[in-house]
Amino acid sequence: MKIGVMVDSFRLPLKEGIKKAKELGAEGIQIYAVSGEMAPENMSSSKRKELLNYIKDNGLVVSALCGDLGGHGFAIKEDNPARIERSKRIMDLAKDLETSVVTTHIGVIPSDPNHDRFKVLQEACEQLGEYGDKVGAYFAIETGPEKTETLKRFLDSLHSRGVKVNYDPANLVMVSGDDPVKGVYNLKDYIVHTHAKDGIMKKQSDPEVVYGFFAEGGIEDFRLEDYFVEVPLGKGQVDFPAYIKALRDIGFDGFLTIEREVGENPEKDIREAVDFLKAVLKY
Repeated sequence: MKIGVMVDSFRLPLKEGIKKAKELGAEGIQIYAVSGEMAPENMSSSKRKELLNYIKDNGLVVSALCGDLGGHGFAIKEDNPARIERSKRIMDLAKDLETSVVTTHIGVIPSDPNHDRFKVLQEACEQLGEYGDKVGAYFAIETGPEKTETLKRFLDSLHSRGVKVNYDPANLVMVSGDDPVKGVYNLKDYIVHTHAKDGIMKKQSDPEVVYGFFAEGGIEDFRLEDYFVEVPLGKGQVDFPAYIKALRDIGFDGFLTIEREVGENPEKDIREAVDFLKAVLKY
């Protein structure tokens, strides 16, 4: 397995973040590609080549792009045609940057396959999966809102092979209360990328409410910090030695990409996370 860094976690300009990732000992980077300079429409052919060369000159590769469009993901049918087209352009950009993975949240998958939203998400993912099959890319759903059994049932229902999983163990611990080690075995056929993140659940929450909070920018009287907290690697409820063993058991040899979304000193946290992962991977 290889260690990556979500370069945006440094909160630095892109090229400075790339240099910092190399300095801290990462082998790859994940980049947000939704807005600003990395939005597909702002990345001309020459800019794509220039960025790829810069990444390679720093001895790195792109582990994945993050194509999370925010809001309710693909849960609102009327919004999906535009969102699907935008996601396809992000997959094109990924291929130009020599990665085959685009990660995103698609919205909360209902446990009942007869639920209307299940079908809406299914239709959107079929289209994105078919496009992924065509161009050689994966549209990777990030774990968290639902139990891994529900996500597996959803993925098994799709005909295309282009929809996979970006496995985030902390989201499972913090939000759905699922066992991230057991979940690896549940999703063994689908994991193509992971986020190295840790967290603690303080009390059980309703994933629908949590992801509604993120989608709509806040809900009155709902405080995320009352329910869960993201913490540095090794300080939370993810059993990393058991988790890494599970990934090895299923034959995963891709990226453990460090994502740090909170904290006052992300560089320090990421440096310590790289050292932590290197130590765990020795066993």
